[in-house]
Amino acid sequence: MKLIFLSLLSLSICCIITAQNTVIKAGHLFDSKTGKMLTDQIIIIKDGKILDVGTNLKYTTKDTLIDLSTSWVLPGLMDCHVHITDNNPYRKTNRGLHDSYFMESSAFRALRGGYVAEQFLMNGFTTIKEIGNDANYATADVIKAIKEGWVKGPTIFYAGKIIAPYGGQSRGVNIENEHAWEFEYIDADTPEEIKKAVRKNIYYGANVIKMVTGDNGIYDVEDIKAAVEEAKKYGLKVTVHVADKAGATNVIEGGAAAIEHGFGLDNIQLQLMKDKGTFLVGTDFSFDNWYSYGLDSATATTLTNKIIDRLKRAYTIGTKMAFGTDIIIDIPGLNRVQTSLKVLQTWKAAEIPAAYILQTMTVYAAELLGVEKSKGMIAPTFIADIIALKNNPLEDIDAVKNVAFVMKNGKIIKQ
Repeated sequence: MKLIFLSLLSLSICCIITAQNTVIKAGHLFDSKTGKMLTDQIIIIKDGKILDVGTNLKYTTKDTLIDLSTSWVLPGLMDCHVHITDNNPYRKTNRGLHDSYFMESSAFRALRGGYVAEQFLMNGFTTIKEIGNDANYATADVIKAIKEGWVKGPTIFYAGKIIAPYGGQSRGVNIENEHAWEFEYIDADTPEEIKKAVRKNIYYGANVIKMVTGDNGIYDVEDIKAAVEEAKKYGLKVTVHVADKAGATNVIEGGAAAIEHGFGLDNIQLQLMKDKGTFLVGTDFSFDNWYSYGLDSATATTLTNKIIDRLKRAYTIGTKMAFGTDIIIDIPGLNRVQTSLKVLQTWKAAEIPAAYILQTMTVYAAELLGVEKSKGMIAPTFIADIIALKNNPLEDIDAVKNVAFVMKNGKIIKQ
């Protein structure tokens, strides 16, 4: 028996010694913590995590070598505001979002979600935050399908149904169709109703909570606090849709992790967000995005300029920001990610440095999502979510539109 034990022990040690690592030779590597580009780096990966990063690291011929010596290597990108199950052409006819409730089933929406999720992953987004408007929890099934290996997709943080004052974000629904919006929203008008809505979303798979304020009612500070405190019990964060400035101060004072959109935020509110550590996920639509939604040229220009101004002020003040796009209508001829990245036109117009934009897509996004110790950097112990670009994104941020290599959890997805 002792001899058998020693033999097994020897075999185990041998397996450990000869275990194969993956080694990436990175000609240029983006340090998302400092915003600088390092040169001639080696990344050693084992079991889906990064073992070491540096110059002149030793590896063996038994290791799998990936030569990215002519590429620009980055942590996997993150988009903190997406709607993968939605592509709503009804907006072009100036009809409400709720029209799609009668046209598309949850099953159909889930199929679209899997299709769009793969687009995000293949274009370098290894993590996304799905923010709602996905029928009856359709994204929960997309997440299951990705875990089963049926479809390819990024790691998904998921909000479930959107919690809102009575009516969700609907407009003009007649009384005979009352509650039609509950296909995608949960009515909650008191702190107790809000707490119950949080619990319901968690039950159906949510790991982040989204609320709406200012559309069909404004939540007060105590309402926001109720959601934040309930979510905190389960280790979750709360993010709140605020299209204009109304209700934004209540959201900040209530302790929400982020404001989504915030197009009308004033400098006092942006400063308060900085002081409280509240993130802005600005969803900074470009003219092309607004125009594809059916707006006329003058209106699209006005809205784009408004966003550019808010983005400049937020950056100058030092408000925390995480990248988010919020696209639900694809520009003809472009897929979802190509359409989403049109927002970079707005960031460039606001003269935001490319290094900072990349940080909002990596290390800052990870902080908002609560995974800053495992994602958003290429560093030891971090998950091996790694992408490579053909051109230098610090010279032109549009380089992120040309992703040549994708690794998720240490597995090569695209090469």
